Amino acid sequence: MFASTPARSFKGWEKMETVDFSSARRDYERVEAAITYIENYFHVQPSLGEIAGHIGLSESHFQRLFSRWVGISPKRFLQFLTKEYAKKLLKSAHSVLDTAYDTGLSGPGRLHDLFVACEAVTPGEYKTGGLGLKMVYGFYDSPFGECLVASTGRGLSGLFFVRGGDRRRVLDELMGIWKRARLTEDNSGLASLTEKIFTPSAWKRDQPLRIMLKGTNFQIKVWEALLRIPAGTAVSYEDVAAAVGSPGAVRAVGTAIGKNPISYLIPCHRVIRKNAEFGNYGGGTARKKAILGWEAARVAYRT
Repeated sequence: MFASTPARSFKGWEKMETVDFSSARRDYERVEAAITYIENYFHVQPSLGEIAGHIGLSESHFQRLFSRWVGISPKRFLQFLTKEYAKKLLKSAHSVLDTAYDTGLSGPGRLHDLFVACEAVTPGEYKTGGLGLKMVYGFYDSPFGECLVASTGRGLSGLFFVRGGDRRRVLDELMGIWKRARLTEDNSGLASLTEKIFTPSAWKRDQPLRIMLKGTNFQIKVWEALLRIPAGTAVSYEDVAAAVGSPGAVRAVGTAIGKNPISYLIPCHRVIRKNAEFGNYGGGTARKKAILGWEAARVAYRT
């Protein structure tokens, strides 16, 4: 199975070279370990050699790994993960959701050049927890580690990143949403769908990637707002609350974001606290920072 990861140059982002997802996953796992180490020891400003040594690599090997995974040096990449950069993201994204609404982006949401067509379950399906609904799921590699992908005949119904190798945890999350659906495991049948999700060159305006959402009206409204946040930016929970017409419901918005059933595509990782703290993430804080840094690097260096 193949998918897109950064080329050594950011020219022609949509035409990036493809590599084996399993290789990208191994690279990511080391990057995640490095980010976690930095989070724990940022107060002593660890050197490149100390970070590389922590994950069992030489400095030169660590540099090459970063070039392969993100296309820039570890030092430059880590600048994207600081609080100061987060402040810049918040400032540059001021009113970005209002702008999206003003340009008519209602209904189908836009994630960069990928059009995601959203479909909510019917009231009957919601009430019965998906009774009789057939759903296939499997575990796949991605540029951000192993993930669970689930789909029905009507579209993608779940995407969760596996933390610490605990597949049971994310499967329980899926089953908690679709309590009465008929789940079948297939670790090869959704390979092409997973490839499309993580391959920008496969994103087509006239071939939207369909997602099937099960949630309350408010949750779906919040998730649709998340789809309007452009790659390489971040907004606050307050921004999202204002965008959905409920400026006083920041806590409820945070709860809805935390229940996002389709990670990455519905980009809840682009929502951070108004004080520029990155906040929590279902896939882990280190993964949230990695995805934000990965996207920011591409936007900053795309020509």
